[in-house]
Amino acid sequence: MAVSALLWIALLGTTSGLMIGCVGIGGVILVPALVFLANIPIQVCIPAAMMAYIVSGLVATTIFARNKSIHWGMAAWLCAGATPTAFAGAWAVSVVNPLVLETCLGLLTFLSGLNSLKTQNADRALENAVSNKGLLLVGAVTGLLASLTGTGGPLVLVPILLSMSVPVLTAVGLSQAIQLPVAMAATLGNVVYGQLDLGLGGLLAASLTVGTWYGAKLAHVTRRETLRGIVAFMLLVVGIFILGNVAWHLIA
Repeated sequence: MAVSALLWIALLGTTSGLMIGCVGIGGVILVPALVFLANIPIQVCIPAAMMAYIVSGLVATTIFARNKSIHWGMAAWLCAGATPTAFAGAWAVSVVNPLVLETCLGLLTFLSGLNSLKTQNADRALENAVSNKGLLLVGAVTGLLASLTGTGGPLVLVPILLSMSVPVLTAVGLSQAIQLPVAMAATLGNVVYGQLDLGLGGLLAASLTVGTWYGAKLAHVTRRETLRGIVAFMLLVVGIFILGNVAWHLIA
């Protein structure tokens, strides 16, 4: 692979990691960018991205945990639901039409962004607002969609939690915690059912980790209202991007 291509991939990974670490949203740009800008087959991009999320997820979780920004009781139920479905998603990549899933994900993301803009003062204390069964179901949906699309857990989980009135920093912290088991289970599934480019995965892991580190630090020095506004805006942009990508595939 040419040096220029390696630099592009590293830049994409760093940018995506910065967004993931700060607002939990960023994985959505990684796989499409690798496909369209670096001309790497999507069947190679998704397993490599999921492998890279293992390292970046560990770094982000560590930083959020040190700042006491992870609700571990909720995280346990979310991870319990996400781990088996993430493994199943690695198999389902080859049999499920991704356009259907991307459409659902795009609508969820966009509508959650609208809802977040309308309820920017709703960052209230979390008082068992979500049941354990509800968290288990949310985790299962997150693991499946994240593995199928190669976006990682945060993109799927953050809009769902915000729509359930979970405070923004809590939502982002939980999205970092779920990223690790989802990425590990999906990578194991990709090893069994698909193909894994260790070189690409390693480069993405390194660049994602750098971006995630600084993004997670930034999340904890940003005012909650500002952070929620950024998340809401990013959800709208990403939702439009996903839906636009689906429309482009249908027209092409």
